[in-house]
Amino acid sequence: MSDTKPGQSEESTKPGEGFQETFMSHLFELRDRVVKSAIAVIVVFVSLVYWAPDIFHLFAKPLLDSLPAGGKMIVTDVTGSFFVPMKVTMLVAFLIALPIVLYQMWAFIAPGLYTHERKLVLPLVVSSYSLFLVGMSFAYFLVFPTVFQFMASYNAPLGADMSTDIDKYLSFAMSTFLAFGITFEVPVVVVVLVKMGIVSIEKLREIRPYVIVGAFVIAAIVTPPDVLSQLLLAIPMCLLYELGLLIALFYLPKTQSEEEKTE
Repeated sequence: MSDTKPGQSEESTKPGEGFQETFMSHLFELRDRVVKSAIAVIVVFVSLVYWAPDIFHLFAKPLLDSLPAGGKMIVTDVTGSFFVPMKVTMLVAFLIALPIVLYQMWAFIAPGLYTHERKLVLPLVVSSYSLFLVGMSFAYFLVFPTVFQFMASYNAPLGADMSTDIDKYLSFAMSTFLAFGITFEVPVVVVVLVKMGIVSIEKLREIRPYVIVGAFVIAAIVTPPDVLSQLLLAIPMCLLYELGLLIALFYLPKTQSEEEKTE
């Protein structure tokens, strides 16, 4: 059985014949996929918009629980009390509808993939989505309470009130979610690099010390300037790198897999 792409004709065609028609059909299909994805996000958003204040309160709970007695969040922008909860609700709607968005992307590119590529892409998409959610959950349930309580303890000796603008909190939370979500994608990146033959496992093992140093440098850049939050990002990154090396053993090309067994 030949490994040909679906829909690929064996008959030769004249150069340029039907190219414009094919291009336009792909463009129209892409438009339809994007529209369906947008509709899915909007439908979920409209379904959640009534509970936008409650969603924001849940979103801000780690900070609110860390505030001292009488502490509260503030609004410094005239429209902030309306738009910030709407932004949070839209982000939640996007996360909920993301499987539909990913499916639309998959349905668009699948006809142009080889059979072995299809078998690889689907598990990677599912694992990437799952790991991103795990990274966000790790930041919400562990990192946020730890960091906020740590920072609040510094305000007490100063006699300063800890009041955070809701827009600033949104910006901080989104950057932290993004940092930890991407960090938890490390195993997927390692598996892809090994599966595609770009880097060997031996090479990835050799550069382990540089990866550890890089993890702490990245953590120092993207996290608040306290050692605890930096450790909470750097240590999982190193552990996930090791997990990626372990999982990549099951995705080795045949020749490389045989070499690993002989060693």
